[in-house]
Parts: sequence; structure tokens; C-alpha cells
Amino acid sequence: MTLPHHFHQVRPTTWYARERLREKGQFWTPLWLAQAMVAYVLQESHHVFDPAIGRGAFLQAMGALHVHNLSYYGFDVDPTVLEDALFQQAGVIVEVRDFLAAPPQQRFAAIVANPPYIRHHRLPAPTKAMLQQRCKEITGFRLDGRTGYHVYFLLQALHLLQINGRLAFVVPADTAEGCSAPMLWQWITTQYCLEDVITFHPSAAPFPNVDTNALVVLIRNVPPKPVFWWGACHQPDGDTLREWMTTKNLTPPPTMLTVEQRSIQEALQTGLSRPRRTVTTQSCLGDFATVMRGIATGANDFFFLTRQQAQELKLPDDVLRIAVGRTRDVLGDELTDTDIERLDTAGRPTQLLALTQTDQMTQAIQDYLLQGIAYGLPQRALLKQRNPWYVMEQRRVPPILFAYLGRRNTRFIRNRAGALPLTSFLCVYPRTLDENAIDRLWQACNHAATLANLRGVAKSYGSGAIKVEPRSLERLPIPDDVVTMYGLREH
Repeated sequence: MTLPHHFHQVRPTTWYARERLREKGQFWTPLWLAQAMVAYVLQESHHVFDPAIGRGAFLQAMGALHVHNLSYYGFDVDPTVLEDALFQQAGVIVEVRDFLAAPPQQRFAAIVANPPYIRHHRLPAPTKAMLQQRCKEITGFRLDGRTGYHVYFLLQALHLLQINGRLAFVVPADTAEGCSAPMLWQWITTQYCLEDVITFHPSAAPFPNVDTNALVVLIRNVPPKPVFWWGACHQPDGDTLREWMTTKNLTPPPTMLTVEQRSIQEALQTGLSRPRRTVTTQSCLGDFATVMRGIATGANDFFFLTRQQAQELKLPDDVLRIAVGRTRDVLGDELTDTDIERLDTAGRPTQLLALTQTDQMTQAIQDYLLQGIAYGLPQRALLKQRNPWYVMEQRRVPPILFAYLGRRNTRFIRNRAGALPLTSFLCVYPRTLDENAIDRLWQACNHAATLANLRGVAKSYGSGAIKVEPRSLERLPIPDDVVTMYGLREH
């Protein structure tokens, strides 16, 4: 079949357009990747099912591969995407249909998809309930309520995969890193054969300038095996990727694609999106410190003030605490009084209104709280859980801060300013009170060998960004030689 050329998706630049894109979860698959995925599933059948056709990347890829007698069946909920001439040719059947709400009543030997990437907080409650019930029908259990839409797409597609059939899905990395990932992949790898997982270096990102990393998973409906192939794609080279996916006879150029065989057991423990751990360590950060998230104010624009605002409102000093809100406000690996002065001079917020139930309510405080009531703050989701609504979360000043999300190289910050962090940071509380020992722990955490281990405990996002949750950070391995170098076991 001869197919028209389609350009790459243009990323929206306005906030409204980006929000519309996130609501639909539509991110078009680049042709080089679509061809490799289609080539994998076509080994079993020339009839391909695509449950989320979008702009037809996989149909276009089928044409580009010049395979004869292909047929294509696809669904999409967006009627506008089906108006394209691409879908008006012989051998192509497409329907405006919701794959999860109204799945087909047949099974398929070849399924390929880039499912909608819709995060859980954008799903209406009835939709979540429907998805969880469908999951229970397929697997026998319900996944966590924070599971994204794309995970249910994968489960439904696997349920419709014929014996010996092949499935190729491109999914966000959180499919292998999120709260439901261990249960999800334990089930998948005991019911199906996970053949390949492909990850992508930022230089080969299929969806550049998008805040998520992608994975490709290749699965067959045959008895499970204890090992699978794990690859990291370094350049957008569709020919190399396609040949390796379909033959495994190629030793790919390491500048294009690096591959290794891994055990399912090890990969599930490490995380399917993460490389195999090559160094074993006896120690982790949790041996030397506890970790908590930073303070969630519930309304930063009300509770987190500039010094000038606090003075104009006549708020007393004893209800104000020095705080830091953004990682970009910390220029290096230490936060000092000089940094706070710099932020004050720049008009950045540094004053947290940290009221407790026992604080004396001056007239200035009462007047300001009345402004908050007028703004409707007591009805905000987080604040209405507090009694009274204006009482702030309590934290001890953490000696070490951790940049929770981002791309910055300096992740661990020595807090010499006595500042309380907001939610852009995690609070690291060393188990020792000795200042010298705290400095050594901070230095050990910022050692290159320790920082290299962050990706083994983090969720990965686009352009090299990572996010680390408190319990995950406590599991951060600190290499044995680093522990020895900084004498961490001496306290």
C-alpha cells in the first residue's frame, strides 16, 4: 500500500494547548520507532490490531516496510483523526471506539500500540472504578488508584493476544516504576513471555520535550522464560533497532544500541526501566538518615511570603520561619544565610507563615486569615483536611536537603541557613547530631559514585530528569568504598 507522508507531531507551546494534549494523552510515535515495533509483531501475522491509532504512525510504518497483503484494524475515540486519507484505503478498517469501555470480542495475533498517556489524577472517578474492575476481571486483583490509563490499555491488549501472538507497546517509564509496577510485572511475567524491553537515552527520546521517558515492551503469548533482552537506544536509528528486534543475530553498534540479557527476577527487583546493577553495596542512605518530603503548604501564594510582604502585613516574627521553595533558588551545594539575603533582595519568598494551634492570634494575623477565607482557601483539598485550615505542617529543620525532581547535578544540599524546605525538596535527617559527621554524610551523598546510583531508585522523566520519593531515597546505595572514605560507620 502507498501511504502519504506525515510530519512529526508539533508540541504545543501555550499552557492551554499543553493541557488539552495531557487530557487526551496523545503523543504521536515517530516513524523510525513505529517501523521497528511493527516489524516485530508482523513476524506472527500480517493482520495488525492498533487500539489507539492516533495519526496512524503504525499504519504508515506498515506501508514503509513494503510488506504485501497487510491488513490493519484500529480504534480511536477521537473522530477527527479518522478523517485522514490514510485510513480510507483497502485493507484498513478503523472505528471510533473506546478500547477499554468497549473492547473487541476477538483475539489478535499482532497488537501494536502507543496508548494514551493519561495520568490518574485526570481520570474521572467512574472511569477509575471501571478500569479497576476490568483489571480485577483480567488479573484477579485491583491496581493502586494512582495507576495511569496506559497500564490498563496494556492489560486489556494482553488479554486479547492470541496464543503465540506478539505485542509491541510504547509506554511511559512509570509503567515499570510506579506504585503498581511490582504487582503488575510480576503478573505479566508469569502469564506471558517478556522478550524485550527497550529504553531510550535523551539523545534518542521518541517524544522530545515531553516530561516523561518512554519504554518499548515486546511480549509474546507463549510460556514465560526466566530471561529477557534489555536494550538502551542511544540514537534514533530505526534500521538497527528493527533488525535487532526481529533477528537478535545482530551485534548492534554500541553508539546506536547497547543490549544485554537479564534475568526476570533481577530486573523486577531493580526495575525494568533501569540498567542492571553492577556494583553490590552493603550500605544505603537509610542506614545513616531518615527522609521526609518537604512541607506542603496547600497555598504557596498565601503562606509563603517575601520578607517585604510579611513586613507590610505586620505579621509577627514568631509565626514566620525561613523557608526555601524552589530548587533553582539554591545555586550550589550549600544553602547559607547569604543565599537567603540574596533571595530577599531579589523579591523571592523566604518567609513561611507557620501557624500552630497555640499561637497567639494578633489582629494582623486575624486580618490576614480573613483574606484567606475570602479567597476560599479553607475549601482547598489539602487545607480542608487540617483543623483549623491555617495550621502548617511541622518539620524540624533538616541538615541536608535533596532536590526532589529535576536535572540538576547537585542533588544533596547542606542546609546551613536553617531553612525549612517546601515540596520541591526532601528533608534528610542524619541519625547523628554531630556536625562533622553530618558534613561527611553530605559529602558521601554527593560523591559521583553515589549520585550514579540515583537512577536505580528514581522515577525517570524526559530530558534526563528524575524524581525520587522519600522511601526510595532511603534505599539509595552508598558504595562501600565511599562509606569507608568518609568514615560513615564511625558514628
